[in-house]
Amino acid sequence: MALPTIVLVHGAWADASSWNPVITDLRDRGFTVLAPPNLLRGAAGDGAYVASFVAQRTEGPVVLVGHSYGGAVISAAGLNGGDVRALVYIDAFLPDEGETVFGLLGGSGSALDVPDPTTVLDIVGFPGAEEGNADAYLKPSTVHQFFAQDLEEEARDQIAAGQRPISLAANTAPAGAPAWRSLPVWAVVGTEDRVIPPALQRRMAERADATIVETPSSHVSMLSAPDVAVGMIVAAAESLT
Repeated sequence: MALPTIVLVHGAWADASSWNPVITDLRDRGFTVLAPPNLLRGAAGDGAYVASFVAQRTEGPVVLVGHSYGGAVISAAGLNGGDVRALVYIDAFLPDEGETVFGLLGGSGSALDVPDPTTVLDIVGFPGAEEGNADAYLKPSTVHQFFAQDLEEEARDQIAAGQRPISLAANTAPAGAPAWRSLPVWAVVGTEDRVIPPALQRRMAERADATIVETPSSHVSMLSAPDVAVGMIVAAAESLT
């Protein structure tokens, strides 16, 4: 059986380049790897976009991988385009039907779960936004202290400068029926994650009956410990052969 295609979906405040170390390693192992843009506007629409991408850009089995908010997106996309056979979550949300990102973070101890979000986020309007919606950027201090604290300072500066914002609406829209109820799941839990605390990651992964590996990494373990992410992706791919 040919190797499955690996499709990597980035999260908020990132782009496809956040997967670069993982892409290099997987390609060296002979995998076809694709990393589409995530629109960061809401899991339903973003999931539909990724599902359409998978349907049109891949042939044969697919392992769909999501980081952070990208986990909500692959949960929405997994059953709606292409031949997706497995899901891998890296420091990610695995929302159940009706849950929201902000709702999951509430009471979790996340650095983003604060009375005044503007202490950790910069909220910026954008043309055409519906009332109450806006883009959320991480403050540079949030990147350095809570998002990517185990990366070198230059790498943290680059993340802060080049981040793609996520809309507030994407964090408050309820999730639909998740693909993880029907597909096998693998999950990497960063035990030093200050954005999605490890206890919340474990709870979501355990209810999805995931194979779980933990790593002493920040929210961006695919950058600080790419070998762990690659190991889980390869394990998911090998389960299909």
